[in-house]
Amino acid sequence: MSAQLTLEQTFSTTPSRSADLAKLILVGRLGKVPELRYTRNNKEYVQYTVATTNYPPPPPNPDGTRNDPKTTWHSILSFNQNVNNYLRMLKSGSQVYVEANFELREPDPNADPDTPQGQRQIFLRHETIRVLKNPKGSGAEEEAEVTEEET
Repeated sequence: MSAQLTLEQTFSTTPSRSADLAKLILVGRLGKVPELRYTRNNKEYVQYTVATTNYPPPPPNPDGTRNDPKTTWHSILSFNQNVNNYLRMLKSGSQVYVEANFELREPDPNADPDTPQGQRQIFLRHETIRVLKNPKGSGAEEEAEVTEEET
């Protein structure tokens, strides 16, 4: 009697759904006061910057010295007017927890490589911010959270 072995392999051909996402979570400090700006179509948005520093510092070098930890600056955009009013009240140096949607934009092949359009860009769209700690001397000890969905 011979036995026949059948192997089946299933692959999903389901297209990506609107529920798919790429999210970045940051815990850091506001690098400066959030700025009100306008798009080319005169739509209001706020741009803010969060600085994060990688801890613990890098491992020691062969001679025993350590390089300083590196700080990364993340630029985040918010297009929700009600959230923007709140963001504009935040103080530089505030420690914040931020959730942002993450999108990698490929360079325009026809653009000059020395311009932003000619380079790969990371686009971060504000989703949530929570102030963890206000800067020293600000007098405010509140904790607040604001999300893009709030209106």
